[in-house]
Amino acid sequence: MTAPRGLPLFFALTLSLWLSVVSLAHAHDESRPIPLRDVEFDQKLDSQIPLDLSFSDERGVPVQLRQYLGGKPIILNFVYYKCRDVCPLLLDGIVRALRAIRFDVGDEFEVLTVSIDPSDTAALAAAQKQDFIRRYGRAGSERGWHFLTGEEAVIRKLAEAVGFHYSFNAKTGEFAHATGVVLLTPGGKASRYFYGIEFSPRDLRLGLVEAGEGKIGTPIDQLLLFCYHYDPVTGKYGPFVTNLVRMAGLITVITLGGFILWMLRRERANAEAAGRAG
Repeated sequence: MTAPRGLPLFFALTLSLWLSVVSLAHAHDESRPIPLRDVEFDQKLDSQIPLDLSFSDERGVPVQLRQYLGGKPIILNFVYYKCRDVCPLLLDGIVRALRAIRFDVGDEFEVLTVSIDPSDTAALAAAQKQDFIRRYGRAGSERGWHFLTGEEAVIRKLAEAVGFHYSFNAKTGEFAHATGVVLLTPGGKASRYFYGIEFSPRDLRLGLVEAGEGKIGTPIDQLLLFCYHYDPVTGKYGPFVTNLVRMAGLITVITLGGFILWMLRRERANAEAAGRAG
């Protein structure tokens, strides 16, 4: 499946932007178009996904969500495999963001792509996986990126657990839905939300470090988390001014202290040299 070109691409991007904006509004808003009144993407931070839900993976093998909780954070996203507009763009945006960070799918974190279309098959899931694993291009990632299908009731239950609401248009056979990803902790709780089809590699990395509960990342990542703060309203990380001021003050004190120490040692060395000369 390839992303649309030209005018269809323009409409897909416009739809994605619209859905991302309306996902922040309340459901059942009468001012919204009828097909979008049930479409939103709420932030249910710290909500637990039902671990006993059963899906099928891209091989057609029955799986439970708890099987993917192996001590690593998870990037959860919803698409449908017959989609030819925003879904390929969302997955492509995920791939490009992941390629820009050093964490590897399957090593530091897992990815769960779940179809919201109960008519999607394992064959379609397998084709999608092959395509986007190839685009990602890192060895072993096929063990960590999973493409799932399931029954409507099960899909709905998972989607509602993380605040993802969508609607189906029986006339067109298409789904209306917002775009974005949810970061889950190793225990399966919603940790961070990022909206749209373009994701900041820095934000995604920091989100994974936080969702990983200290199990992944470097001391530099922890320092960045001290200086940057996740804003649930925007779904992005921004400078945490108070901590930045504290950090600047600490650096100033350390620098000044180092300079004073250097001057004292220099003065002492000069005095000792003068004493020997006398």
